[in-house]
Amino acid sequence: MIWGVLQFPGSCDERDALHACDVATRGLPGSGVGDAFSSARNVVEGIADSASVSGGGGPADDVSGRGGGTSSAAPAGGRSRLVWHEETDLSGLDGIIVPGGFSYGDYLRAGAIARFSPAMTAVADFAAAGGPVLGICNGFQVLCESGLLPGALLTNESTRFICRPGQLTVGESDSPWLSELEPGERLSIPFKHQSGRFFAPPEMLDRIEANGQVAFRYAEGQNPNGSLNDIAGVTNEAGNVLGLMPHPEHAVDPLAGGTDGLKIFRGPARTAGVAGV
Repeated sequence: MIWGVLQFPGSCDERDALHACDVATRGLPGSGVGDAFSSARNVVEGIADSASVSGGGGPADDVSGRGGGTSSAAPAGGRSRLVWHEETDLSGLDGIIVPGGFSYGDYLRAGAIARFSPAMTAVADFAAAGGPVLGICNGFQVLCESGLLPGALLTNESTRFICRPGQLTVGESDSPWLSELEPGERLSIPFKHQSGRFFAPPEMLDRIEANGQVAFRYAEGQNPNGSLNDIAGVTNEAGNVLGLMPHPEHAVDPLAGGTDGLKIFRGPARTAGVAGV
């Protein structure tokens, strides 16, 4: 399973998402958390080893290759790669991750500028063809702004940035991203956002519920932002595009608090029957 992880100016979580993709893919043939954690360590070392100067030599010219106008660098093993926001060629990729962070500094409105990036046009085509797309936090906002997912993400009711462990319950969405999960299953996934309050007009909200598009809800009593119906993540009608506010890429190593996030990243690979990749 070869993933493309989008990288926008101002983003900060793309390396963690790339790490999670590789840990999940390499851990599939293994027999448990030990294999996944060993892979995680190797991937981190691989990313450090693969960083190179491709532009003018400044610190910003890193593994993304932004200085040279390309982002061909990938972790050791070449399973996944960063996709710079100006790229439009997604050929050879099996899945797309739109990661968290603060694309374009969240100026204007979270995700409102990133949705116009050339790469997002390619992502829309990829999704329309049935390709799996995951948006995390800011990526969820970008997908909603792009019209790939229903609803919108508003400022938390507290107006404050939150960053803490949290609990989710799995919804009933029919999605490859949930193929390793059971409805009602509880996951420990960190919360980290300021504009995560899910909103949809009444008719749209009813349609989301009726179509079974709710992928995740905040566990009872844990809604951190005032999201309607405790919604933490939704899918498109086809189920191949998923967005959620919590950060599964921060829940892939046992020493970092848990591995519940791996189940989400492994889902499409299981569905596609490429567990041995």
